Amino acid sequence: MARPIITVVGSFAVGMTIRSDRMPVSGETLIGRDFDMGPGGKGSNQAVGVARLGAQSYFAGIIGQDPLGDVAMELYAHEGIHTDFLRRTPDRATGVGLILLDNTGANRIILDMAANQQVDAAFVDALAPQLAASNVVMTVLEIPLEAASRTMELGRQHGALTLMNPAPAAHLDPAILAHVDVLTPNESELRILMGLAPDDATPTEDLARQLQTQGANTIVVTLGEHGALIVSRDQPLTHVPGLPISAIDTTGAGDAFSAGLAMALAEGRPLLQAVQFANCCGALACTRLGVVPALAQRAQADQLFEHTYNPRNNVKRAQ
Repeated sequence: MARPIITVVGSFAVGMTIRSDRMPVSGETLIGRDFDMGPGGKGSNQAVGVARLGAQSYFAGIIGQDPLGDVAMELYAHEGIHTDFLRRTPDRATGVGLILLDNTGANRIILDMAANQQVDAAFVDALAPQLAASNVVMTVLEIPLEAASRTMELGRQHGALTLMNPAPAAHLDPAILAHVDVLTPNESELRILMGLAPDDATPTEDLARQLQTQGANTIVVTLGEHGALIVSRDQPLTHVPGLPISAIDTTGAGDAFSAGLAMALAEGRPLLQAVQFANCCGALACTRLGVVPALAQRAQADQLFEHTYNPRNNVKRAQ
């Protein structure tokens, strides 16, 4: 079987991570440890994720002509990611993210997306031939909404499966959702998409059904350690349980999940099996510090999938 082509129109940012015993409160200075600096950005992470899983991965975005931009170029050369559609600009710095981790693996993140903010609809229009050649087209909301929206519109128009990871969450007009085949919010992002507080008490199942009526064909809500919830027009509401792991760093779990889901769907797997595979990728990403170092290689993901989901189907349907 030919390697599927997956194109990610998204963000690159260098992540600077530091760990402490707990999160600081306002005005407090803590002594941290384990400082690490490395490549990140949700779009870039997902492009690395699908490359490691075996796709022909194309990343389209904008970075600065600065040392942090060089970090991106080195990463993509190492991972075998196609950079035909990666632009470098002298006008803005490369994006950067500051990440705090506590002893539980929970994180707090602040981003300056910088050069990523130059990605616009015209940039996406120039990608039309590449999107037409892709099996799956992915995007995130760390680039301007007009660019993410246009990516989904052109991807759908050219026959690719479109997948949007709506992070960081923002209101999405139904006209945008109409071009999204698969939407992958986490529980707090789902609430923000619905105009609610991130910790609103409305049941996740109810909110996902409501969001689906606004246009998206399939919504896969990631539930952290509890797995994922599938809300699709093509099958009953389904809960896919999480995998038992000892989380060290949850920062990249969502990107790993989206990458695994995109790859499995690009290979033609049924939706349920694709979410199971994505669960494995997300779980593996929690077992090591950092995002890129923790993104699964294909052999790891396949082994965990076989161990967890075959020959038994450990799926329970939501009531």
